[in-house]
Amino acid sequence: MFIDTHCHLDAAEFDADRDAVAARAAQAAVTSIVLPAVDVRSFEAVRALAHRFGHAYALGIHPLAVGDADAADLDRLEAALAAQRDDPRLVAVGEIGLDGFVPGLDADRLERFCAAQLELARRHALPVILHSRRAVDRVVKLLRRAGVPGGIAHAFNGSEQQARALIELGCKLGFGGAMTFERALRIRELAATLPLGAIVLETDAPDIPPQWLYRTAGARALHGPMRNEPAELPRIAAVLAALRGLPLDALAAATTDNARVALPRLLA
Repeated sequence: MFIDTHCHLDAAEFDADRDAVAARAAQAAVTSIVLPAVDVRSFEAVRALAHRFGHAYALGIHPLAVGDADAADLDRLEAALAAQRDDPRLVAVGEIGLDGFVPGLDADRLERFCAAQLELARRHALPVILHSRRAVDRVVKLLRRAGVPGGIAHAFNGSEQQARALIELGCKLGFGGAMTFERALRIRELAATLPLGAIVLETDAPDIPPQWLYRTAGARALHGPMRNEPAELPRIAAVLAALRGLPLDALAAATTDNARVALPRLLA
């Protein structure tokens, strides 16, 4: 069995066949999927989908949504966390964090929102699902200040030193489709050599398609956009197993256990 620790099943890309996507995931032995919110408008959608399909969800404001958010949205997040505190399917605060890749973002505003959401996670005793694209050092700094109970650094793409810093703070590292590209040398090296107990699997569907789903810009113009989905997780896991020289069933068991350590409510 596999746990997809990061999938945006509420995304518009799945509107036409969401039930079929969920069914294919189940047939592929992806028994649990974590659905992180990206803004207050998605809170109810991820909660409802998690209950509908028997999966899990997280509530938070994504750094790329912070520009359209205000202080009232943080109040809405706090109210939602309080209202759902007894829901075992609520497993984390997320997707939250920082982004140093997209130009034009207000770095100070992102840090304020991230710090505020980390404080809510601490207050509600929930782990976090972190976005840290080209911002790992700053995320680590905020984590150290906040004292949250661990979580997952989603789509990890940092250095070994940054990986170790996150692990020391109680975080697991999410690996997915990016690891399947042979030219992704740094990610593959980390996937192969970091402690197995620090690694969880994810798809970030519909985003970060694995190598076998990738289309060039020309192919996308002819055939439409790429779309990842949770049913791809076992094949992604097979790449990780090969990199580490492990049987697939051993890799699946280890990453499932790791996900449950990172997000303890998954056990419920």
